[in-house]
Amino acid sequence: MKNEIQNSGFVCNICPRSCSAYRFDEKGSGYCESGLLAKVARAEPHMWEEPCISGTNGSGTVFFCGCSLGCIYCQNHRISRYNEFSAPLYDGAGLRKLYEKLISRGVHNINLVSPTHYTDVILDSLAEPLSVPVVWNTGGYEKAETIERLRGKVQIFLTDMKYADSTCAEKYSNAPDYASFAKEAIKKMFDIAGPYEIDDNGIMKKGVIIRHMIIPGELDNTFDVLDWVSETFSEGEVLFSLMSQYTPQDIPTNCENLKRRVSSEEYKRAYDYMTTLGIFDGYSQDPESADSSYTPDFIEEK
Repeated sequence: MKNEIQNSGFVCNICPRSCSAYRFDEKGSGYCESGLLAKVARAEPHMWEEPCISGTNGSGTVFFCGCSLGCIYCQNHRISRYNEFSAPLYDGAGLRKLYEKLISRGVHNINLVSPTHYTDVILDSLAEPLSVPVVWNTGGYEKAETIERLRGKVQIFLTDMKYADSTCAEKYSNAPDYASFAKEAIKKMFDIAGPYEIDDNGIMKKGVIIRHMIIPGELDNTFDVLDWVSETFSEGEVLFSLMSQYTPQDIPTNCENLKRRVSSEEYKRAYDYMTTLGIFDGYSQDPESADSSYTPDFIEEK
């Protein structure tokens, strides 16, 4: 699908990497290796988000290829490495058609997964409002000024808060500045979306969900994340999702802790600490949720 955007390219500093990469339609030289056109691995109703997002009809999920974060344990690693996955490219009009097709299937929202590096083409696709809320589903490594550009376009922010510890952030995501950027970005998300609202059918209409996936052997990082959420937001403002679904991936690693799942003891300690802090608005996962079946089957187009 040809692009409406000019082929001259531009220097990109959308994400905190600020790598000043020169990006063309189909490719780029930056950390995410992405071009101007959006590379989409999958666009289908998805039932495995939080209940207020998936509901009964599913979330209209658009999985983008590439990523500006690059976690070494990424559960979507097949598509997050841009050049390793073959998938179609879309301009703004093409993305809009994908959204409309999903909406015609009755989804509760349009859920943009790992969208940050495609902010420009996504904004083009959202020039006119959709009939359902738009979900910005992100790893949390964002510039607050990039999030500000989404004002009036995105109603729900489904964001990770992966790390409060810079050592963990550097070790697992090569992003020692993750926490400082994520904290400011999440505050901006709340400024845009306001306190969460859920309708009578249990479907989220607007607001912020902060996700945190427990990393095996890194409970202190989890405790620090929980402390920050508790100190920053009051009851009724945001939803928090404590995730225990970490599943070892078929990716070489020297980190022995990443070769196992979260233990029942680790999960219990994290859950107990969360409730001790008074964080009750949101969701938690049983350790049994750590299963590869929660990762979509990305089928490469040849």
